[in-house]
Amino acid sequence: MLTATLRPLAIALALLASTLVQGGSATANNTLPPKPAGDYVPVCYSNHKCYWILRSVAESGPPTKTTPGKKPAKTVKPVCHYGGALQACTSALGNWSNSHQCYLQRLSPQPPYSDPRWQGHTDGSIWACVRELGYDEGEHLTTRWVWLPGEPDTVVIDPVTLAYRAVAMMELAPPLVKTAPGVGQVGLVNMPVWLWVEKTENTWGPITRSASVPGLSVTATARVTAVNWAMGDGSTVRCEGGGTEYDKSMGIKDSPDCGHRYKKTSRELPKCNYPVAATAQWDITWQSTLGDTGQISMTQEAGTQLRIGEAVPVLVDPNDDSQPAAPAKSTC
Repeated sequence: MLTATLRPLAIALALLASTLVQGGSATANNTLPPKPAGDYVPVCYSNHKCYWILRSVAESGPPTKTTPGKKPAKTVKPVCHYGGALQACTSALGNWSNSHQCYLQRLSPQPPYSDPRWQGHTDGSIWACVRELGYDEGEHLTTRWVWLPGEPDTVVIDPVTLAYRAVAMMELAPPLVKTAPGVGQVGLVNMPVWLWVEKTENTWGPITRSASVPGLSVTATARVTAVNWAMGDGSTVRCEGGGTEYDKSMGIKDSPDCGHRYKKTSRELPKCNYPVAATAQWDITWQSTLGDTGQISMTQEAGTQLRIGEAVPVLVDPNDDSQPAAPAKSTC
């Protein structure tokens, strides 16, 4: 209660002090009320009124102007440096990485996992690390390859970098390959082979993911546009769709959209199989909240094997009760 009572009094005293005439003092012409007990001093104002004011309030002078809050700290621009010297943070070569001391740019398409640049890894991605060296006539670029498990420590986040980050979130997978005849079965020369892939979000699309940093977001959508089948006999079959799944009711018809016929058997090949590789072509479109757009092309590959034989005719004498001689066994 005491605090609540004194607070209005303190405010009133402060208001009185705000009208104080600097250097003013009590004079004979000014009438003062009786002095209260305590450390009070006489103070007269421009209205010729004099009052007893607490010394602490009187000596503090009129209240000063309220100081505004501090402005937010200025945004510190990213600093790119090469051996201590300032370096442009972005160029046609990519975005600068202080830790790698080069411009980094993600390879597109990414090399197959058999490439030594992967260093045995099957995740992350391969980046070109480019540095400009020399001066005048000796100026040249040097490039080395860097495997990174995630995004690099480049100080510039641009829409393309975010687009690749969104693509990484998709976890795109190789195509799910299916054939008729299938693995473990034997097809025949000049007979139809059916080719198709099972469609899932990660192996066919469409699939959409977004990535963002403060002030910028990128949304990417990926879908397979075609599958190129390398049949192992030197021919390639391009299928714009996923192909048609084979059913026994279809007999020996050709696939309506994705098939092949072998002209030779596979018995002369290693393990008596044609190596078949299916490469899915991904088309990825992206758009940023700042209006930037772009396209990214990627591929995913999967393989299988097909064994192709041939029908061996056997002549049988209807009048001979003996069994026909068995054809020579193949090495397969």
